[in-house]
Amino acid sequence: MMPKHCFLGFLISVFLTGVAGTQPAHESLKPQRVQFQSRNFHNILQWKPGRSLTGNSSVYFVQYKIYGQRQWKNKEDCWGTQELFCDLTSETSDIQEPYYGRVRAASAGSYSEWSMTPRFTPWWETKIDPPVMNITQVNGSLLVILHAPNLPYRYQKEKNISIEDYYELVYRVFIINNSLEKEQKVYEGVHRMVEIEALIPHSSYCVVAEIYQPMLDRRSQRSEERCVEIP
Repeated sequence: MMPKHCFLGFLISVFLTGVAGTQPAHESLKPQRVQFQSRNFHNILQWKPGRSLTGNSSVYFVQYKIYGQRQWKNKEDCWGTQELFCDLTSETSDIQEPYYGRVRAASAGSYSEWSMTPRFTPWWETKIDPPVMNITQVNGSLLVILHAPNLPYRYQKEKNISIEDYYELVYRVFIINNSLEKEQKVYEGVHRMVEIEALIPHSSYCVVAEIYQPMLDRRSQRSEERCVEIP
């Protein structure tokens, strides 16, 4: 039979082990993977729920600031939101400035600690969409007109601003001969109007394009293929 003092020690050991394996409520509520996602300077703060959260039982509070500032600012539209994202495009519109965002969660009267993003500078980190193409057949040739991606509405209200106002952009155009299953780069340069000549009559071609940013050594995804039949 186990002595009383040994049995008591066993119970204390089990109790302490159980406590050590339980996380504080605020820590398990803490939002995960808090980061900015940016396309064409449309800057969205995104996060994942804390480990203990499921469903829509929690609300979130969002703040932001410029690097170097001491005071955080509340994002009123995302103060008590149930969404897992917050649009901070207007608050991060100075694209050369570095920013931080942070999020905390609340559920059943408990609040988490703040989860903060890495430093985010829109000019360095925004991803550019592929160009939009218009294609017209002209005497057996193809005239390709390229359009840079649109900026968020907040920029358009001020003046007619293009993504080209912020970066040197190089356009690349590729043509695919469907009969030969062969792809060829037919243009690389800064002009947005490209004429593709010397096409084989009665053949099918597809055209795709992408944007390259020399300063950042970065390219966009390719546009959707536009296919035509040459008479």
